[in-house]
Amino acid sequence: MTFTSFMDHALTEAQAAADRGEVPVGAVIVDAAGAIVAAAGNRTRELNDPTAHAEVLAIRAACAALGQERLTGYDLYVTLEPCPMCAAAISNARIRRLYYGASDPKTGGVEQGARVFSHPQCHHAPEVYEGINARPSEEMLRRFFAEKRQ
Repeated sequence: MTFTSFMDHALTEAQAAADRGEVPVGAVIVDAAGAIVAAAGNRTRELNDPTAHAEVLAIRAACAALGQERLTGYDLYVTLEPCPMCAAAISNARIRRLYYGASDPKTGGVEQGARVFSHPQCHHAPEVYEGINARPSEEMLRRFFAEKRQ
């Protein structure tokens, strides 16, 4: 079986978020056949909604499109390590695999900080693959925040 990454699609969503003035994080949900069922970028500022992270928006869109509350058998690609809120949403959605790019030592909730999937209260932990296209994700975030500081 050949691995096909959808991180380029997530990076496109992240760039669109940056173009809107949002923190550049993008997410894509893919079915077992390799079809993208949902994609989103951060929209917290645009929607005045602190929960409008790329992962949450993609999960909401995928569930709506599929008419179901769980995404068993679906994979999530996201450009930045999910925060604890998003990790909990990923667990609740029963995502099969999580692929993420850049690690987030400040607010990450998977391999950093809260490590949501390792808690006994976590009912479902996806397979996790980190560092997928990490460099372009990191560079996009670095550039975005450098421009904000000017």
